[in-house]
Amino acid sequence: MSRTNFQELLDARVHFGHLARKWNPKMAPYIFDQKNGIHIIDLHKTVVKIDEAAEEMKQLAKSGRKILFVATKKQAKDLVKEKASAVNMPSITERWAGGMLTNFPTIRKAVKKMSTIDKMKEDGTFEKLAKRERLQVDRQRAKLEKNLGSIRDMSRLPSALFVVDVQKEANAVKEAGRLNIPVFAMVDTCCDPTPIDYVIPANDDATSSIECVVNILCAAIQEGLEERKLEKDKEAVEEVVEETVKPAAARRLRSRRGAREEEKAEAAE
Repeated sequence: MSRTNFQELLDARVHFGHLARKWNPKMAPYIFDQKNGIHIIDLHKTVVKIDEAAEEMKQLAKSGRKILFVATKKQAKDLVKEKASAVNMPSITERWAGGMLTNFPTIRKAVKKMSTIDKMKEDGTFEKLAKRERLQVDRQRAKLEKNLGSIRDMSRLPSALFVVDVQKEANAVKEAGRLNIPVFAMVDTCCDPTPIDYVIPANDDATSSIECVVNILCAAIQEGLEERKLEKDKEAVEEVVEETVKPAAARRLRSRRGAREEEKAEAAE
């Protein structure tokens, strides 16, 4: 069963590519035609690719892995941050810091700096600082929150990336490639799909297009999270049943042994 349909993508303007003169020939397999100098994306192929990506994301979420959403362009960042947060996934929507993946321990130190400042405010150390120092610390905390706040709980490298606009987020794609982290991405007709593991041919400029694709993927992630929860609940119930049954079975076994021993004693007499 498909997660989306042709009409839904059409209404969201997912089919509008870039100017034909700015196209990347490697996107040719995903282009249906051109109209008024603009390439038209083959939405039948987009449907297939979204379904493939959604199913894989669902399995990642079901296994408890994290997918890092990366979208810093104006028309994508707010909605991507909101949708990613709703399914408990980290996101980068302000600026991709060099080494975000390849130098992850340094990034984690910066994130821990936020926690240190928060502790200073809780234990009163912050109030003992001079006014100028407090202002500097506040500015540093605000900057860290803006750039790294959404990955605060990401204690290890993500299992995958989802990217909107692979040209703008080229550094993120390169770092993921170096570490063999799979990349899901909305790829427009002007982009090179070669470095992308899960290509979703789509308009990456229109907010409606971005929202349509992200909604479908996040719904799949939510399914994975819910299935994971159901499995954990089932395991917990089975453990309780096992812990309850074992002592009862042991008592019955002891009772049967006792009865056999009494029978043997009577027979001996």
